[in-house]
Amino acid sequence: MADDAYSGSQNLFSGNSEHNQIDFVVRSILSEQASAMLVVVTAVNSNGELAPVGLVDVQPMVAQLDGRGQAVPHGTINNVPYFRLQGGSNAVIMDPAVGDIGLAVFASHDISSVKKTKKPGNPGSRRRFDWADGLYIGGFLNGTPTRYIRFDSDGNVTIKPAETVTVEGDLHCTGTITGDVDVVGGGKHLKTHTHGGVQTGGGTSGPPT
Repeated sequence: MADDAYSGSQNLFSGNSEHNQIDFVVRSILSEQASAMLVVVTAVNSNGELAPVGLVDVQPMVAQLDGRGQAVPHGTINNVPYFRLQGGSNAVIMDPAVGDIGLAVFASHDISSVKKTKKPGNPGSRRRFDWADGLYIGGFLNGTPTRYIRFDSDGNVTIKPAETVTVEGDLHCTGTITGDVDVVGGGKHLKTHTHGGVQTGGGTSGPPT
């Protein structure tokens, strides 16, 4: 057999018995069913803004093989809903980014109508285990982050932002608040502010200036 011969998915034993014939047919059918696959994100329709959960475009990372064993890259799967950690109106907003590697799982029925209405309904078609009905779960095989919330083995929690951590609302702490540089309240610097009305004895100084 020539090196470039088309071998297909059969082998020398595929037609040797009724069992092998049935086995070949079953394997051929199963090979068309999408289950789960590592994918890379190629586009994101959201960029961390305050908005409902969005969609991503992804490309499966493990290539297909033709009958000669040559790689055939997958196409892009568009408009795949991605996972966000959310319960009710509470959520951690950390949307995927282009280049992220994650897992796509594929539903057993057409989910297009539910994606559109966000309500229970009939399948959009009779397709089963199709690449078009994917759901993206991120966070596999990615690099070292530079912005993070880290929980270490000693029970410490470290928050590393790019610039500033903003808290909208009151902040209550049951322990000590320590500032290595300064603490500012109402425009008054704890480290450098001065007081007026200072006098010796038991008097009280004025407020910070």
